[in-house]
Formats: sequence, structure tokens, C-alpha cells
Amino acid sequence: HERYSGGRHLRDSEEVEPPSVGLAMTLERFGFPLGRLKTGTPARLDGRTIDWDACNIQPSERPALPFSHLRQSRGEEPPLAAVGNLIDCYQTATNELTHKMVMDYAHLLPRYDGMEGKGNGPRYCPSIYKKVERFAERKSHNSFLEPEGLTSDVVYPNGMSGPYPEEIQQKIFRSMKGLENVDIFRPGYDVEYDFVNPQVLTHTLETKSIAGLYLAGQICGTTGYEEAGAQGIIAGANAGRSAGAAYRGESAPIPFVLGRDEAYIGVLIDDLVTKGASEPYRMFTSRAEYRISLRADNADLRLTRKGAEYGLVTDPERLAALDMRETLIGDNIERLRTFKLFVTDWAKRGGNDLMGGAAANRPGREGHKKSAEEILGMPNVNLKDVERIMADVFEEDKETTESESDSFDSTPSSVYDTVEASVKYKSYVVRQEKDIESWRKAQGAKIPPTIIYDHAIMPTFSKEEIEKLNRFRPSTFAEASQISGLTPQSIVYLYHHVMKLNKESRQKARETEASR
Repeated sequence: HERYSGGRHLRDSEEVEPPSVGLAMTLERFGFPLGRLKTGTPARLDGRTIDWDACNIQPSERPALPFSHLRQSRGEEPPLAAVGNLIDCYQTATNELTHKMVMDYAHLLPRYDGMEGKGNGPRYCPSIYKKVERFAERKSHNSFLEPEGLTSDVVYPNGMSGPYPEEIQQKIFRSMKGLENVDIFRPGYDVEYDFVNPQVLTHTLETKSIAGLYLAGQICGTTGYEEAGAQGIIAGANAGRSAGAAYRGESAPIPFVLGRDEAYIGVLIDDLVTKGASEPYRMFTSRAEYRISLRADNADLRLTRKGAEYGLVTDPERLAALDMRETLIGDNIERLRTFKLFVTDWAKRGGNDLMGGAAANRPGREGHKKSAEEILGMPNVNLKDVERIMADVFEEDKETTESESDSFDSTPSSVYDTVEASVKYKSYVVRQEKDIESWRKAQGAKIPPTIIYDHAIMPTFSKEEIEKLNRFRPSTFAEASQISGLTPQSIVYLYHHVMKLNKESRQKARETEASR
């Protein structure tokens, strides 16, 4: 069967990994709906043959911020960063000669099963051929040269995937600055693969038809390492909990599911199992209606306790660190809430432009006070500015009252971002909730069949969204919300746009009636 030809488009595929044809045949035999997608990876370059001095350095972040909130709470850097063992990435770019070769040798690219031979690949991680074809007006595209390890000479040229014959790949790379003499360790390749329509899965990623069978990764129609890893967490946790309960002779455990309001993992899985995947799915912040609340700085606050509740987080130190962070965040926000000055004093100490401008000095404002929390919520004001003023006032009060109280302690770096973001985004979170509620109530509302979907009218919509709205022409907002790739924010925008059109239509009808 043509579908099972796994790696025939994969350059030297058998040397990398043989195709899992038997698995695809088994899945189809059990009635799983299969589709065809493709992905690609660029060549790996020999770093010893790169002219690094000709490229633009992209240094590592210093000091390096660890992903782990546990390390942050200890004030630690990642271990290798702590001893200064960091490596840098570099930037180079394609040019007009590169683009000419990319197009001249396009006839050597493989043909695929999907999309009339073009293959159904990632929209947002296109091959170098796709980039040159789509953006013909561009004279260059950036490529970031990423060393693959501290002790390895292998370099990953980000943004340069393209399954040309190896000698052509080398010609293309050697047309770029800094790569004039580069050698290839392993040529880039594409693979076209089978995937299962994820609508046959539950939110635990267990298949609906076969109990105990869980799917995660590209088999569910996603693309990207992080997307695959995120699914692996959920599928693995549920499979492990279910298998453990069965072994102990216990009833089935409560499913471990993350909601759209709890995590990007929840958004990703909900999109997949409710809308399916018509093309390789990639996670973007714009796909989440609660994205203001889903931040890296509060990931532990959102998820650690839930992980502990389901037996996935058992480290006492991690839970103690969470308790400490929650207390520090609460105490520092409360301090901002209770510290108040007259608006004129805020403006005097922080500068008119920073603390409200001329509005702070309007007649009648002299007796009006604002809290540090309210001031921090203003544009262009950061926590450091506010705490500097708070510290000055604290020191002045000590001198006036001859107090021996402790000095003013600034918000610790381990909670700084969370305290600032919690205050800054407070009003936006409230508005976010109102927007979500408005379009939820409007699920059954009609969308006029004559509506025009165009960037000139809807400038905030992506090319993908305009394309899919024109293709599917949803008649209600409920239908629109089921279109994969259409973000919640765009549905809210569409809702307000339709309400405006309806209002204008009613107004015009009244004017016509009145003129008779």
C-alpha cells in the first residue's frame, strides 16, 4: 500500500532509522483513520570547517536563568553555566546566489504522496525551498548556527532544511557567508509519515477504541520536539497511573488532564482531540485564550500542586520551595497594595513621564492617593522604579521617627517577574475573562454568509486564518471555533466585527424605513 512507504523520500533513510511500516498497517487494520504528513531536518555541519569570525555571534544569556524554579529559589544558575561552561550560537544568512540555486535545483526535490506531490509539511517551519518560493521578494533569510554540544563539532543550521542531493546541499551552504568551505557531517532529509487523526483520542491521549493504548508525538499530527514531549508527559502519566492501578487490583484512577486555562499542554491536547489536524500542528501562544495567565514565571504555581495531587511530584524540597514562593509573592504584592502616596508625590519622585505625566498634577489631584500596586499597573513603570521610591520613603520615615526597624528589602529575584507580571496583567486578565465569556455566549450566533474575509478588513488575522475562513465559510461561531488554526482571540475579534456589521445593517434599515 502506498501509504506505508514510510521512508522512500528520506535521503539515506535506512542509515538513519528504518520506517515503521508494520505499525502503520496494524493501526489501519484496527480502524484508526490515518493521514499523511511530512517533516524535514537540515544537514549537520562540521563546525571545524566554519569561518566563525565571518558570522555574527549570538551569545548565551548571562547570567543564565535556570528553567527550574527550585534552582531559582536557591539563587543558582544551571550547573554548567555556573562554572562558565557556555557556548555561543552564530548567525549567517542566505543571499541571492543561494536562492538561485534553491530554485534551480528544485526539480531534484522528491515528490510526496500528499498535496499533489508537494507534501503536507509544517506551515510555520518551512524548508528553505518553501521560504524562497513564498517570499520571492526577500533577498536573504537568516540561519542560526547552533553547536549541538559542548564536546561535539556537529552544528545544526537552523532554518535550512531541504532534501536536495548531498552535493547540492553542500553547494547551497557554501554560497553563504562563513560557510564557504563547510563540510557536511550528515545531509538533511525529509520524511513523509503516517499519522492518526487525534480526534479518536480522549484528553488523556488514550485511544477511544482500544483501552490502554496511548498515542503521543508526531503520530498525533504535531510537529516539533516540545509538542511531542508535552504529549509524552500526559500520555505517560496516564498510562503509568492506569497500569499501576490495574497491577494493584484497584479501580481506574482519575484521569490526569490539564485544562486550557491551566497550561499550554492543555490547549495543545484540546485542540488536537476536538479539532483534529489537517496539517502539522505547532503550539503558539495565540492559540490560547488564557495566554496572559499562562506564563513561564508562574508555571510552578499553576502545575506543581496538581502534579503532587496525582502522584507525579513527590520531592519534598520542590513542594517546600513552592510554599516559599507563594508566600513571598503574596507578601510582596500585599506590600505594594498597602503602600500609598499622593499622586503628586509619585510624580515628583518618579518623574511626570513615568508616574502619570501632567495628569498627576491636575488641579484637585493634590489630595488623591494611589497605591504602589496601582502605580505599577501603569504603562512604562516597572517594579524596580516603584520599589526605589518605596525604599526612599522607608529611609526618610526611619530618619524622621528615629526608628530602628530593618531596612527595606527589594523583591527577591526568584519572584520578581511573577510579582511584576501579576500586578501588570491584573486588568488584562479581567478583560480576557470578559472576552472569553462573550464569545462563549455567542456560540449559536449566525455569521452572515456575505461576510468578506480579507487582511484589509481583519488586519490582526494571520494568513492561515484568512485562508481557512474563506475555505470553510462557517455559518455560526460554534462552527468557527472548530476550525483548526483559528485562534480564540480571532474568534472574539470576528464576533465584535459581526456585531458591528449587524448594528450598521439595522441602522441602515431604520434610516431607509424613516425616509419612506
